[in-house]
Amino acid sequence: MRIDKDTRGWASRLTTFALRFLSVQGKSVGFAVCLFLGIALTAYLPLPIARYDLLLIYVIGLTLAFYLAGWETGREVGVISAFHLLGLSLEIYKVRMGSWEYPGEAATKVAGVPLYAGFMYAAVGSYICQAWRRMELRVVNYRAVPMTVLAFALYANFFTHHFWPDLRWLLAGALLLELRRTWVYFTLGDRRYRLPLWLAFILIGSMVWVAENSGTFLGAWRYPSQADIWCLVHVGKLGSWSLLVSLSFVLVATVKSTEGKLYGRPRTAKERGRPYVTSVEMAGIEPASACPTSGLLRAQPEEVFSAPHDHQAGCEIGPVTEKSRASW
Repeated sequence: MRIDKDTRGWASRLTTFALRFLSVQGKSVGFAVCLFLGIALTAYLPLPIARYDLLLIYVIGLTLAFYLAGWETGREVGVISAFHLLGLSLEIYKVRMGSWEYPGEAATKVAGVPLYAGFMYAAVGSYICQAWRRMELRVVNYRAVPMTVLAFALYANFFTHHFWPDLRWLLAGALLLELRRTWVYFTLGDRRYRLPLWLAFILIGSMVWVAENSGTFLGAWRYPSQADIWCLVHVGKLGSWSLLVSLSFVLVATVKSTEGKLYGRPRTAKERGRPYVTSVEMAGIEPASACPTSGLLRAQPEEVFSAPHDHQAGCEIGPVTEKSRASW
């Protein structure tokens, strides 16, 4: 079968995009990978102390190492610590309600929950911090106050649904409504792309669900359905994690707003450096005039991030220069 030049060009660009994306994602999940490496090794190697106690020492050292190496800033460590405490509180409550359990013994267990458990939530915060820096994330049409209210309402519902009506789907609908015009922009190579923020939450939640299956398989914790033999975590947990990711994002976004790295501003003509090309031209599909007004993954518009609420959707993409990079 003969493949024309345009198809080869599109496939080459898509491959380049995928390789760059996976490379950056691999670096961004460094803390989570190291955490699960520790969980895996302690499952099979002889240990001098209780497994959960050793894991706590390990993750504290890991957090310190990331900070000293400059991979996490002081503010980011603060956010990660806050999410550790929020996650630990949720763990204690859920274990008490019988949602899951930690079968091993440890001196550092509180109400049946090992203290290292909160770091599994912190790993999500670490990933978002790393991705924000490495991919130069920015958001448009992001309203901090409504998002914060919804994120904490979703977090509270994980507690209250045991004795009040479960409002997660109502809150999930409100979250989707709030995020209907919110986009997250990211850099790969010298190009900017955008993705709906709600879709980013689902993708991250899916990866957390995969990690949760790995953790239960390694015996770090288990659900009642896994008491006799291991089985996949119920797919419904994927939705729960996607909703909980919103809280991680809100905490990180709060820090980034104080650093001036939540929103952005338009680039000047001098900063643009050279004419823009469109995402469809880059893919070699059709002329810029045919660029659609919808789609999940799109390139950046010419007027970039003038304010959180005045962005107009577009499909042009511009070069990333060192000067414009410094201004974001």
